[in-house]
Amino acid sequence: MGYELRVVRESPLAFADLAKAIAPAGFELRGSDEIVTGHAGVAHQVARWTGQVVGEPGSDWQVAQLLRLSAALGARLVGEDGEVYSLRDGVMEVEAGGGVVELGKFEQVIDAGPAAWTA
Repeated sequence: MGYELRVVRESPLAFADLAKAIAPAGFELRGSDEIVTGHAGVAHQVARWTGQVVGEPGSDWQVAQLLRLSAALGARLVGEDGEVYSLRDGVMEVEAGGGVVELGKFEQVIDAGPAAWTA
């Protein structure tokens, strides 16, 4: 299991609400637990439903998709160490330990696609 990012809402999210909210944002459910979206004609898993929405990104593209998904659900994107991911003025950011780090321009990351991070 990799590093998890969670889509966190103030009010609980029911599965039916999830299913209704994700389609207009370009996501779909595959099976009963995978949330996917496409790039270059291929569906890529972004998150899974475990009673909450959880993702284990392997690329900046997946982080960007999780930010889109959290916005579609009226939620925040939070890392397992409490850091908060956000989008401000078209730039992806992560806030942790009182500081903010820019991750990249959202549109450029989306356009680049789901190329995996390398070590």
